[in-house]
Amino acid sequence: MIDASLRESVIALACDAASAILEVYGADFDVERKTDASPLTEADLASHRCIAAGLGRLTPDIPVLSEEAEHKVAHEVRREWRRLWIVDPLDGTREFVKRNGEFSVNIALVEDGVATWGVIQAPVTGIVWHGGASHGAFRRDGAGADDRAVRVRAPASQPMQVAASRSHKDGRSEAFIDAMRAHGDVEQLNLGSSLKFCRIAEGGLDLYPRFGPTCEWDTAAGQAILEGAGGQVVDPRGRPLRYNVRETLLNGDFIAIGDPELRWQEWTSAAQAALSK
Repeated sequence: MIDASLRESVIALACDAASAILEVYGADFDVERKTDASPLTEADLASHRCIAAGLGRLTPDIPVLSEEAEHKVAHEVRREWRRLWIVDPLDGTREFVKRNGEFSVNIALVEDGVATWGVIQAPVTGIVWHGGASHGAFRRDGAGADDRAVRVRAPASQPMQVAASRSHKDGRSEAFIDAMRAHGDVEQLNLGSSLKFCRIAEGGLDLYPRFGPTCEWDTAAGQAILEGAGGQVVDPRGRPLRYNVRETLLNGDFIAIGDPELRWQEWTSAAQAALSK
């Protein structure tokens, strides 16, 4: 378990990174394109520098895997890392560019492939979510505010409320949501970044299916928090996502679930059948 002193230091670091992001957000900024055509701004880089330096001071014995590191560490090296930080300095850069506020700072502690604790900070609102399976899950509404324990909604609401990515549409995720609609009323909310995990963790949403590409830094912190709130993040076979255990840093398909009793397997099967026609 992460101790209280380190927890608060990492949360403070996420807030410092958010301040660096907001300095760019409030001004004119350029948008570059990475090799995969995803956007990159000075805010991504400023947040990365803040977090990488801060974690280096706090835990010099724990390596950092960040989306915006200049060079990605080879699998032959990182597979020896039993503990590491997985960081997305600015999750939701597309939303940042659109200036809709739906972006976050994500930091997760991974131990033996498991995201054991994470923090997600929403720079525009200042809200912090943090937690893990052995810690519980909490929301903090700004600097100086007290933590409030959060819990997934179980049983799920009626109509069921399902999240979809605002900027990453894919046919398989839509087929899954259509399969849900065949079994009852569904309200769909389009939302950016890891804020979807946080909304499920605090009982504001029920489900988030993602059948498109994501990377480990997109999900590690959200999974830790959601598991702390009683939820799950699993692949289509029901296995929890694991980290730093493969050569690739890409996740497979997954479903983020609030109520563990939801019949998501049936919707997965129905969606696959519909797509195969």
